[in-house]
Amino acid sequence: MQFQIRPAQLADARAIAHVHVEGWKSTYPGIVPDAYIASMNEEDSERNWRQWLEGNASQVFVAINESDIFGFIGGGPIREALADYDAELYAIYLLQQRQQNGVGRALVRTLAASLHAQGLKSMIVWALAENPAVEFYKRLGAIPVMTKTTDIGGKDLSDVALGWPSLDLIL
Repeated sequence: MQFQIRPAQLADARAIAHVHVEGWKSTYPGIVPDAYIASMNEEDSERNWRQWLEGNASQVFVAINESDIFGFIGGGPIREALADYDAELYAIYLLQQRQQNGVGRALVRTLAASLHAQGLKSMIVWALAENPAVEFYKRLGAIPVMTKTTDIGGKDLSDVALGWPSLDLIL
């Protein structure tokens, strides 16, 4: 599959919102309450992504084929101190039909390289324990760091932090 990865632009907010909402709809049924997933919409997500892209120091990259954005990743400095980790993968989503083609791995490596270039040394990602992506992160060398409970849509869910003690493990 032919694709490119490039830094996100403000004009990408709508496409990122589409991937984000579709990613939740395909990943979280049976994990997150249906009403919560049903409440998600691309208009609200686009507004949030516009604000994020306009004013945030984080790194956001998109995966694009000849004409469409079909995936994205975002990350930056760790938002909540955890052990010796200094960076965080905030979000990564791919449209379901584009998964299992090496794009996710390429997105994670792109983010890791960008964070490393900024002087950051290690990275964590938080994922719902039941999210199939947990195994993806482990295949990329992440190790379990800790768990906590998070409330999504009125349901307590197990959230796991997976970490790369060195970004060199990804690069």
